[in-house]
Amino acid sequence: MNDVIELRGLIAMGRHGCLAFERENLQPFQVDLDVEADLSAAVDGDDLALTVDYGVVAKTVEHVISSTSYALLERLAEVIAREVLQIGRVQSVTVSLHKLRPPIEVPLDSAGVRITRRAAPSWISGDDEEE
Repeated sequence: MNDVIELRGLIAMGRHGCLAFERENLQPFQVDLDVEADLSAAVDGDDLALTVDYGVVAKTVEHVISSTSYALLERLAEVIAREVLQIGRVQSVTVSLHKLRPPIEVPLDSAGVRITRRAAPSWISGDDEEE
């Protein structure tokens, strides 16, 4: 499958980091997402109900960043990926997460991680079992 919905430059405020002041003060995080899904039904039907609603994806990501607190960007990216994978039709997601104000002494635009996670096949989760 090569169908991908791209979201770029999502900014959300959160309290993530290893240092106490990072968890006490809001700071901006930027997220880029590649959401892999079968978009053929949406192409044929021209109907929002047949695709992945990127508004729902964006709100999900913003909620995770603003409502949780983790020490590591790696953990935050993993939670974002897990939540996005719960959205209908999403088969995999690549999360590129950047802290826009990294607390280091060297000039740096951002520090970040990129992870890719895939949904479990339906035969593992039992979604296709007969009733």
